[in-house]
Amino acid sequence: MPGHHLPVFPRIDVLTREAQELLESYQVGEQDARQEFAQLHPQFSELRVPALADAQLVLALAYGLPSWRRLELACQLILAIRNDDPRTVLALVAQNPQLLHEDARGVKGNWGPPMSYAANLGCLRVIEVLADAGATDFQHALDRACLQGQLETANWLLGHGAQLKPGMVMGPCETLNADGLQFLLDLGAELADADGNRMAPVALVLETYTREPTGKHRCLEVLAAHGVSFPSTPVMALHRGRLDLLQQHLEQDAALPRRHFTYRDVYPLELGCHTDESLGLHGTSLDGTTLLHMCMDFDEPEIARWLLDHGADPNARALIDADGFGGHTPLFNAAVSQAHVCGRQQDAQLARLLLDHGADAHVRASLRKRLRFVEDESTHCYRDVTPLRYTQQFHERRWTCPAVIELLDAHSSNQ
Repeated sequence: MPGHHLPVFPRIDVLTREAQELLESYQVGEQDARQEFAQLHPQFSELRVPALADAQLVLALAYGLPSWRRLELACQLILAIRNDDPRTVLALVAQNPQLLHEDARGVKGNWGPPMSYAANLGCLRVIEVLADAGATDFQHALDRACLQGQLETANWLLGHGAQLKPGMVMGPCETLNADGLQFLLDLGAELADADGNRMAPVALVLETYTREPTGKHRCLEVLAAHGVSFPSTPVMALHRGRLDLLQQHLEQDAALPRRHFTYRDVYPLELGCHTDESLGLHGTSLDGTTLLHMCMDFDEPEIARWLLDHGADPNARALIDADGFGGHTPLFNAAVSQAHVCGRQQDAQLARLLLDHGADAHVRASLRKRLRFVEDESTHCYRDVTPLRYTQQFHERRWTCPAVIELLDAHSSNQ
């Protein structure tokens, strides 16, 4: 529990139930629950029979808040903002003035204080009353509005003291929000990061954790319209969602659907991508894979169908490296994918597409993976695993999808 992150949209009923479960776990002697009480409860040594209030305090502290009451206030404030209810927001701030400048969730995070939090959602009425009440986070609110494509809100903030700053384009590039990117560029924002690196926004669109194919395609076209020159490669055509360009490559190379590509083809250095290969944020390895493998992680069902219609092999194996890792089929990439983390592919459509076209659920491969920006950034190895076993063993459960696991389990059982 310690070090857990409070959800962006916390709900008091869910947290109350979580506290009750924590108390019940403590009462039946579960070691983890007792350890949490011992580590976090300030009067644990004097505690004889814990009550719900004690579990609530432990839970609040585990989430990084000083008290259950502060957690309640965070939930009430966020609910009012999400409901675009300026009256309730103003009443909460009037009764608890510190809320105006603290992060809305009560813990430090990207969504920021109430005005910035509201800017993420485009709740302009809330922003206006918070500004009148003395909120000062106009600049951060503008960053969040552009990142989320809340253009009316962004315009209002620019008219009330916020300014264009170097590097602001990086926000919408991170979230693949083409509207926010175009908005900033139309206003004259520099296409560069805060240090003036003009390739950084391009690299971020390619390497970001976000999976929003239409937004990605549009962002890349916006970048192209502002002078970015992309390599004429099949992988870049996939990144751009350009079936017309893929068709041209196919006419020049009939073996295209079966060709293998390197990691550097996926994340080109000339476009600013990192030399550290772990910073291309994806799930299962893309090095030595086919375009069909890439479609699984980048959530490109239309291109995947096009490839299958033009001879792509659903059982194509990735190249095997000098250490014996690789050999995985696109089904492995569908099983462990960055797209699952982002809430994409939750219906297992791409895994089902592969199976419907004859993908072998019993194939085995050896893989290794280092994830970044997670608690465990060490390299993990998975040897001689099927796609199902791979999902079951993978060290970060968020990278797997219950629907895919269920599908693979059913498919394996039926054969």
